[in-house]
Parts: sequence; structure tokens; C-alpha cells
Amino acid sequence: MKDTLKHRGMRNKLAEIVEAKGITDKKVLEAIKTIPRHLFLDSGFEDHAYQDKAFPIGADQTISQPYTVAFQTELLQVKPNDKILEIGTGSGYQTAVLLHLKARVYTIERQQELFKKTKLFFTKMGYRPKKMIFGDGYKGLPEEAPFDGIIVTAGAPEVPKALMSQLKVGGRLVIPVGENEQVMTLFLRKSEKEFEKRELGAFRFVPLLEDKN
Repeated sequence: MKDTLKHRGMRNKLAEIVEAKGITDKKVLEAIKTIPRHLFLDSGFEDHAYQDKAFPIGADQTISQPYTVAFQTELLQVKPNDKILEIGTGSGYQTAVLLHLKARVYTIERQQELFKKTKLFFTKMGYRPKKMIFGDGYKGLPEEAPFDGIIVTAGAPEVPKALMSQLKVGGRLVIPVGENEQVMTLFLRKSEKEFEKRELGAFRFVPLLEDKN
């Protein structure tokens, strides 16, 4: 599949929709305009790639709605060279957005079929996360901690303690918390012991599963 002028036009429209819904971070909007989302979907979904909707990508997973990706990314406040841990690589679209913002991305996926597919796709597209790992996102990545930011792209019934502990002081954890419907939650690490918590509205995600490898 190619990336054409038509695709670019559709992306510009998508960025406008996302902006109209309240996203103000210019760098995030630029990422939405730049990244060829249609290449992250099976070719049958190509026509849907630039609608502001989530879509199935196999292994009972979805590619998140562009607005959700933009919303979570904006909350992270990524600066160039930030060390970011992503839980749930999925299609790799969110990873690509973080790479576009010049973050150093460590990403974990627990679905083997998806892991292999996305890893291959990254190689083909020239996307280079620092590490792409097949494993249990609940445990985080202690050997690479601490992180400037951690982003979880699946609904968690509660916040994994491991992720809290792997956040740098001053770092941000963005995680959808809840069973059937999730509340987007931002944790700011104020000190070794102290976190500030902000709840930012309801979203729906596929569940984050523990020990399912």
C-alpha cells in the first residue's frame, strides 16, 4: 500500500476533527497529519483509516481511535529524548506517534501474533523503538526504569504497582482504569512516596490482561 496525496488530505481532515474535539498540542496534531494510519490497518480497512474510530486489528485487539491516541499523548507531554514505556504495542500506531515526537520508546506487547506482525511492520517502515518486547505489561520493564512517561493502551482494572514504581520523579503515567468502561487517569509522580492523581473522562479500551502469555 502506498501513501498518496489523497491519504494526506484525509489525514489533514482527521487532524482538524481531533483538534475540534479539544486537542491543542501542535506536535501531536502534526503527528496525526504525518503518520500514514492506513498502513497500520489491514488493507480491507483502508477506507476507514482516517475516520475518528477504533478498528479491529486481530488477536481481539483494536487500533485506538485517533482522538484517544492524541488525548493520551497530549497528557504525556513528551519532550524530545524522553524515555517512554508503552504497554500494549498493538498495531504500532501509538508507538509511531511517540517516535514522531522524538521519544525513546520501549514498548511491550503480550499477544504473540500481534507482536510478530508489528515487529515486521516496524522494520519495513523504518520505525525504531529502543526496544520492542513480547511480555506481560503489568510488570513494566524494571531493567530500563525509571521512565519519563508511561502510557498504557489497554483498560486496567487497577493501576499496576510496578508501573507506579518505574516512573521517574516528575514523570507521568497515563492509564485507562476500570472494568467495562475506563476513566482516563493521569498520575504525576511528585516525590518518592507522593503521586498526584487526575481523572479525565470515560473511555472504552480492550482489557489489559495479566500473565496471559
